[in-house]
Amino acid sequence: MPFKPPEKMRAVVLKGDYHVEVEDRPYPKIKNPTDSVLKVSSTALCGSDLHFYRGHLKCPPDFICGHEFVGEIVEKGDGVKKFEVGDKVVVPFYTACGECYYCVRGQASRCAKGELFGNSAPANTIDGGQAEYVRCPLADTTFVKTPAGIPEEMLVLMADIFPTGYFAASRFLKNLPDRDRKEYTAVCIGCGPVGICAITCALTMVDTVYAIDGVPERLEQAKEIGAIPINLKDNPVQKIKDATNGRGADVVIEGVGHADAWQMAFDMIRPWGSISSIGVHTEKWEVNGLLLYGKNVTMAFGRCPVRSIFEDALALLVQEQKKVAFLCGKTMSLEEAPQAYKDFEQRKVHKIVFKMGDQVKQVDIAEKVGS
Repeated sequence: MPFKPPEKMRAVVLKGDYHVEVEDRPYPKIKNPTDSVLKVSSTALCGSDLHFYRGHLKCPPDFICGHEFVGEIVEKGDGVKKFEVGDKVVVPFYTACGECYYCVRGQASRCAKGELFGNSAPANTIDGGQAEYVRCPLADTTFVKTPAGIPEEMLVLMADIFPTGYFAASRFLKNLPDRDRKEYTAVCIGCGPVGICAITCALTMVDTVYAIDGVPERLEQAKEIGAIPINLKDNPVQKIKDATNGRGADVVIEGVGHADAWQMAFDMIRPWGSISSIGVHTEKWEVNGLLLYGKNVTMAFGRCPVRSIFEDALALLVQEQKKVAFLCGKTMSLEEAPQAYKDFEQRKVHKIVFKMGDQVKQVDIAEKVGS
């Protein structure tokens, strides 16, 4: 039976600082031949959503939130050739054309035609996927068909945080020679969902990974997946230096997005070490150029090019999914979004996956991936 678009849909909308509501919005219509419209089946809350929720990113209100979602194609433009109505797909949080200067160099996070879902602060943004339906530009070169071998609730990780964790780790740890794989000391500052993903990926690339956080429960979870935990209160810089004969860490992953976290990363990095920062920094801070020169530090910042590294990151998620399954164990109805944002902001849960309508039920992800 042909799909009949509804006039209205339910969507999570930012109304102001610490204030989201679920309200009726018009069904999204195709604007360009390369667009598709998805019926969302799972969508999720991400730490990046907290930047506008807390008011750290000053956004005009009334945009539809969310950039992590999977769904089924219900409509497509004439220019969409690689996918059909009915296909189930995962959507990276930033669209990609696949042919511009940046895309062909594996830098899809800066695609010349790219648009960011669910955030109205920067340029090139569109309504997000915390909704029953979402319009997706550049479908042919952005979408990835839903793979087998992994629960749908975990596939929302592939829209952002697992590729971001992979990106954070792989920038300086991928393909190390055996000597460095054994001798390197890697550190992850921040053990939230992105940090857990980064630690999981880093442990496939190097033998020793330390995890730093101030929340005991997060440190325990990092320990369970193989990291060595250090509480923020326990002088982590000195502990890392003590563990490395005074040198400092070889690679530090900064996953917090705060000046204090970056300063800690710099203080603990060894000469010729590398800092991989994937936290969203929303403030200015002072940097001592002479100290940077004196340490020969390499630093890398910025948004993950999800579409460029999607296949590599997905292969690793399929391999390591048991370690991160707990991140997606909490499901809620889209209608419960206001409470979900409050719980997430207060760190009562690691991550929340929203399900639509009668799909809502508590999901035993561990059972789905195998105990």
